[in-house]
Amino acid sequence: MSQTTAPRVSAAEGSTAAGNGGRRWWVLAVVGIAQLMVVLDGTIVNIALPSAQHALGFSNADRQWIVTAYALAFGSLLLLGGRLADLFGRKVVFLVGVGGFAAASALAGAAGDFTVLVTGRALQGFFGALLAPAALSLLNTTFTEAKERAKAFGIFGAIAGAGGGIGLLLGGLLTEHLNWRWTLFVNLFFAALALAGGFAFLRKGAPADRPKLDIPGTLLVSAGLFGLVYGFSNAESHSWGSPQTWGFLVAGVLLIAVFGWWQTRAEHPLLPLRVLLDRNRGASFLATAITGAGMFGVFLFLTYYLQETLHYSPVQTGLGFLPMIGALMVSAQLATLWLLPRIGPRPLVPTGMALAAGAMVWLTALGLNSSYATAVLPPLLVMGFGLGLIMPVTMSLATDRIGEQDAGVASAAVNTMQQIGGSIGTALLNTLATSAGTSYLVGKGVPTPELLAKAQLHSYSTAYWWSAGFFAVGLVLSLVLYRRGRIQQDANAPVAVHI
Repeated sequence: MSQTTAPRVSAAEGSTAAGNGGRRWWVLAVVGIAQLMVVLDGTIVNIALPSAQHALGFSNADRQWIVTAYALAFGSLLLLGGRLADLFGRKVVFLVGVGGFAAASALAGAAGDFTVLVTGRALQGFFGALLAPAALSLLNTTFTEAKERAKAFGIFGAIAGAGGGIGLLLGGLLTEHLNWRWTLFVNLFFAALALAGGFAFLRKGAPADRPKLDIPGTLLVSAGLFGLVYGFSNAESHSWGSPQTWGFLVAGVLLIAVFGWWQTRAEHPLLPLRVLLDRNRGASFLATAITGAGMFGVFLFLTYYLQETLHYSPVQTGLGFLPMIGALMVSAQLATLWLLPRIGPRPLVPTGMALAAGAMVWLTALGLNSSYATAVLPPLLVMGFGLGLIMPVTMSLATDRIGEQDAGVASAAVNTMQQIGGSIGTALLNTLATSAGTSYLVGKGVPTPELLAKAQLHSYSTAYWWSAGFFAVGLVLSLVLYRRGRIQQDANAPVAVHI
């Protein structure tokens, strides 16, 4: 049996004794609330966009920037946020992130014009990039005992997976019954809970051995990630042949390649290669990115299908996703508490990918008059169960056996992969779906309402097929990359060891 000894968690930022067991679960509650605030913000504003556009009078061309401004700041600054957590202490960075996110939400919610709204959304992304990696690294350094860690990551992974669906439901409720501004103001409630809990239960202090900030690496990776996110975001409004799309994508790839080269030579690298080169950890990063891309086939296009084809209200649409969220939460606990310790990740994550791919293929059979109970609900349940087998497992293994000095940047890498995967999924699936819908109408004469509805349905089906393809790739990669064998814990140094 090969064994790796875990670095000890400092008294400054983790729970240190059995007597503090209750505090650990309060820490989970605090970071879970903050994580939910960040994750649901990716979808809650989408439902409110038509109302916000009508109220503020901005154009369809400008509409994408409400989403893109957040994604650009969040995606490009995550690694910097993670390193700042390692540098100044996770509690400090977490609280600054939560407080700043609340202030930015208040600014965006009170916006009287388009410029202020976009500024508020960009600031949300900036503070989210501080908050998200600090939250995950707090969880990683707080829960080191095997069973508690499994349960904690099961809950955290369920929150990360279900947040998009909860955002759809909450966005629909707030937009219908209050005002679009409340999709932003609601963050003040979550932030108040997280701040109060953070001051009460998180440990004080910065790391004793502070890493130095890799400024060239920070500039390279931030600019590279900005290029990737901006390029994929432009693909929604420009063609793939436009320099505003491929130019930024090429520049982003080149900058990230230079960043990788620099990390092998920097004295204090921003993202040490030791974080990436563990086989299970690398597999988990890839699985997280692929899942982020494939999930949008459900959240984005099924939302349109329910509202525009079946004529559901925003609230009914959100309620329609609840069974998937329930299945995800059940399977997340099953995966982390029972299956992962017994059979390891290699059969678990590929099974989740296979279930998700099968669910997407199942959704391609939806018609103009399909019944929710017989045609939508079954694949949603399968999808939820599959995601529950993937997300908490990959999040746990991506940060497993990480030294405390790297906990923040490793957690940031997980969030970065999910964000980049989501950006790629949104842009690619939107472009493919739009092209498929346009091609469907070619040669069919003057489009009737029924023909337009069929073209729209065909575009959704195309997106489902491509999402299924993403998950199929994830199945193959996870089968190849994850190590064989179950995971056990050493009683003296409770970290993963492979038999």
